[in-house]
Amino acid sequence: MIYRANIEVTAPVKDTEVTDRVRDAIENLFPEIELTHQHGELRGTTHSMAGFSEKLHEQAILDTARGAFFGGQEGNRFSFDLKKQAAFKGIVNFAVGEPSELGEIHVNITVESPDPESFVDSVAPPTEDGRPVEPED
Repeated sequence: MIYRANIEVTAPVKDTEVTDRVRDAIENLFPEIELTHQHGELRGTTHSMAGFSEKLHEQAILDTARGAFFGGQEGNRFSFDLKKQAAFKGIVNFAVGEPSELGEIHVNITVESPDPESFVDSVAPPTEDGRPVEPED
């Protein structure tokens, strides 16, 4: 199945931070992204979550990811925040609760086709006993 989605990623770059470190943090989780730096933030778009999905599988946090995705869903869009420090180490850590003083990496996804649920299933499939469940044809 072909998925069409626009993934927008933004992250503030505070005066105390090195822009390249914030760039590395984002690229560690979204290797396919093209970033620009403007007005104290890094901003970029991509159409692939393959690298991010790989991290979710490696870290065995598919259920956590599904909860974050569906928890931030409004229509065909969903958004979530990620911790910069963890991302710098190549680790997906969803930001919940109080934001860190350096700000979070904000991810906003608009699914054009087929639908948000199918797209989420492709990035973070449902699990049973912690293992991805293969969709039935």
